[in-house]
Formats: sequence, structure tokens, C-alpha cells
Amino acid sequence: MLHTSPDTLGLALFPTALGDCGMAWGPQAITGVQLPYPQRDDTLAALQARFPGCAEVPPPGWVQSVMADVAAMLHGDPQAGARLAAVPLDMTQAPPFHQEVWQAARHIPMGETLTYGEMAALLGQPGAARAVGQALGANPFAPIVPCHRILARGQGGGGFSALGGVDTKLRMLQTEQARFGAPGLFDAL
Repeated sequence: MLHTSPDTLGLALFPTALGDCGMAWGPQAITGVQLPYPQRDDTLAALQARFPGCAEVPPPGWVQSVMADVAAMLHGDPQAGARLAAVPLDMTQAPPFHQEVWQAARHIPMGETLTYGEMAALLGQPGAARAVGQALGANPFAPIVPCHRILARGQGGGGFSALGGVDTKLRMLQTEQARFGAPGLFDAL
């Protein structure tokens, strides 16, 4: 992940259905989220590598609320998922196209999916499916920016840069009870 913010004040880990996730925050926005590694210490190390010099500290109340919503969403709560679309994210260090993709992805409701091509068309750039995939691969806010809801053509999983790859993407989509219209990677399972 390339995105780091000089305004990051602290970071902390929190339990979810997938394992311990991590979150970093600044004065008014989330600066990064880390999906879990199998070991808590590895998740913390990955987050600290993204935000060097930033200490693990108790999160302020507003960050605790975001953490609770992420945990609830990963447990299948659609209301928590909807609330996450309004969480302030510090995207200032990211290229404008990445920001545009991430903002659009935040409006895909739980249980629904788009393809990379559909996302590109939604952004008014129908030939930019590969660029959409690259932006999602650099997403520093998963699952607040739900890149797992964007699939390859034909309902295939596409890529997923989190530990566990497409299997993690599938677990997240299954938690959301996502439905897929045409036969594809996930329907066979």
C-alpha cells in the first residue's frame, strides 16, 4: 500500500470476524486500515510499516465507533456497512483517479457487486477497467472502501491484495450474503 499520511496520530488493533484488523487515524480522518494477518503481531507490524514512527495508542471515541462498525460489517451487519460510507478518510496522498474509484466503491451496498468494467463505466471511463483494478489494489482503507465488492468480468474474483487473496474476498462477500446472477467463481462454491 502506497498511501501514508503525515497527519497520522495513532494506530490500534481491534477484533473482527476475520481476525484482528488495524486502523490508523489523524485528527479528523482515518488514514489507513489493515486487514488481518494470522498473527496479531504481524498485523501490527504491517500497519507500523505503513505508518513509521506512529505508536499503538488507545483510539479516541470516534475511532472506536468506526472500529465497531467495521467489526459489525464484517459480521454481516448492513447498517454498519452503510454507516461506513460516511466515515472521513484521508485520501490526500493518493492520485485523483484512485480517490475517485475509492469514493465510488464506498457507495456499493453490502451484498451487491460490480465488475471492474462496470466501475470504470460508472466513472465515465469505460476503457479503464485495468486502471480501476490498480486503484483497488492500492486501496489503503479496506474494508471501509469495499474493494471486495468489485469482481472480474463473468463474476470471477479478480485479484485481492489482502492476505488470503481471493479466498478472503470470498469470505467477505459470503458474510454479506452477496448474490451473483451468472455462473462464476463464487457461484460454484
